[in-house]
Amino acid sequence: MTDASAASAAAPPAVRKSSLHQLDARTKKRNASEARFKAYGLGAVLIGVAFLVALLYAIISNGTPAFTQTFVTVEVPLEPEAVEAAEASFVKTSAYREIIYTALAERLAEAGIETDMGPEELGQILSSSEAGQMREFVLANPDRVGGTVEFRFFASSRVDGYSKGRVTRESLARDNNLSAAHLDLVDRMEAAGIVERSFNWDFIFGADASDSRPEQAGIGVAMLGSLFMMFVVLFLALPIGVAASIYLEEFAPRNRWTDLIEVNISNLAAVPSIVFGILGLAAFIQFGGLPQSAPLVGGLVLTLMTLPTIIISTRASLQSVPPSIRAAALGVGASKMQSVFHHVLPLAMPGILTGTIIGLAQALGETAPLLLIGMVGYIATNYPDGVASGFLDPNSAMPAQIYEWAKRADPAFYERAWGGIIILLLFLMTMNIVAILLRRRFERRW
Repeated sequence: MTDASAASAAAPPAVRKSSLHQLDARTKKRNASEARFKAYGLGAVLIGVAFLVALLYAIISNGTPAFTQTFVTVEVPLEPEAVEAAEASFVKTSAYREIIYTALAERLAEAGIETDMGPEELGQILSSSEAGQMREFVLANPDRVGGTVEFRFFASSRVDGYSKGRVTRESLARDNNLSAAHLDLVDRMEAAGIVERSFNWDFIFGADASDSRPEQAGIGVAMLGSLFMMFVVLFLALPIGVAASIYLEEFAPRNRWTDLIEVNISNLAAVPSIVFGILGLAAFIQFGGLPQSAPLVGGLVLTLMTLPTIIISTRASLQSVPPSIRAAALGVGASKMQSVFHHVLPLAMPGILTGTIIGLAQALGETAPLLLIGMVGYIATNYPDGVASGFLDPNSAMPAQIYEWAKRADPAFYERAWGGIIILLLFLMTMNIVAILLRRRFERRW
């Protein structure tokens, strides 16, 4: 080996000089990738927020008009002879309707509004429910017969739509229910104070109506049906789900049987809700003989659907409790059951309550299983007489009621469907806020 080659072999490799204050090419590339990822994430968040804002705007703008209604104020003289003749008539509503139409014509004449329309044409401004409303008042207040009573009748859906900008004179060219002359008359009646638009409490507390009376439809009875269903889900799903979770997490041996149960619980949580509706139809109605369309059956179906969610969330809450709590309880002489019920379960209670409320909120918004057991709109026009009637009598639920309104032809029902969505979202928002408050109230930091 020569001296030159030996010197070159012994010489250390050249060290590239660099500074921590200067970014090399690889660091710049890494930082650029991180900046792009942050930009992608921020863009995804902004897109999601934009879609959410657009959705909320569509719901509020389309649903807010459902909470107001156009009314026609008419002073109707309840003459005893006319009332007796109406009650003796074979078609009582037609007789009462003649009394109302005559009173409306007189009211227009008193206000100085001239029109060449007859009573029947004037009656097209009013809802078809006015005769039933007046007869119910007469039957409930027989002492008022002989005097003059001021009634606030629903205006027809076309008049209400004109007041809200949904109906125009051009659109009435293809409509046989109302004409442009009626709208001119409505404008003069509104100026005279006979027609007015105000908040509609009947939409919140009323019942569903037939296709010919959309202005009278309300969601109150469906809200009560959903409430009774939630009672059934709460009193069945909570104890069963929590008990199953405690057994599987704390007491059950680890073997193939428990593994099979856990896998099936996870699979049931992903089963489409309509499958539970078919199961409820076969098991509870056809085999069990329970009444169709009853909130009790709806609650049982939703209980089956909610149980996997509650079991999974409860097991996650139990697993979040540190093992040292169990070891400490067992170390001071507590039994396994005392360790679970006196120490582990109270600490896991915030998560259990949160999971239960979220499961109830999920059940509250389900529609498909309820349709299969017959809980559709316009099956309950009155409030239940008692608690047992509330569970067993046919009724509907808020999501099923919204679905029924959305598929009807009259635009007034479509408007009410949006209003029902607002009420349903308020219920869901309230339940989620309660879940957050409970978690913050009982949560412990480790």
